[in-house]
Amino acid sequence: MTEVRFYHLTRTGLERALPDLLGRTLERGWRAVVMAGSAERVGQLNQHLWTYDPGSFLPHGTAEDGAPETQPIFLTDRDERPNGAGVLFLTDGADSRRIGDYDLVCLLFDGREEAAVATARERWQRYREAGHALAYWQQGDDGRWREARRVEGASAEADG
Repeated sequence: MTEVRFYHLTRTGLERALPDLLGRTLERGWRAVVMAGSAERVGQLNQHLWTYDPGSFLPHGTAEDGAPETQPIFLTDRDERPNGAGVLFLTDGADSRRIGDYDLVCLLFDGREEAAVATARERWQRYREAGHALAYWQQGDDGRWREARRVEGASAEADG
C-alpha cells in the first residue's frame, strides 16, 4: 500500500520547499522521481536544484543527462520511474497512474491557487477511495511542516 502525503504550500513556494523535502529523502537513503507539469518546468527545476544553495548539493538529473537509472533524484514530465525510486514527488498538477508502484507519494500544491487546491481535494478523494494511506501536511507560521490529518489505508472509506 502506498502512503500519499499532501503538502499544502502556504508560506513558501515549491522552489523553496522541494529541495528540503528531497534532502530528507536522500538522508533516508531513498531514491526519488520528481514529476513536473511540463518539459519546460523540468528544465527550470533542474537548474534551480543546481543553484538554490551554494552550500548544498542534491544529486539529480533528467533524461537529457543520460543514465537515468543512476540518478538518486530523477526529474521528468512523464509518468516513468527509470531510477527504481520508492518516492514520487508530484508538482505543478502532474498526475501519475502508477502511484501504487511507490512506497511514498508526495503531492505538493500551492494553497494560494484555487485550482491547485481543488485538484488536491479531488485527488484526496480518489486516493482515499483506492484505499491508500493519506496524510495532509500544512506549513505553520514558522514555515515548518505539521501533520494536520491522517487517514489509514484500507479503512479509509470509514473516514468521513
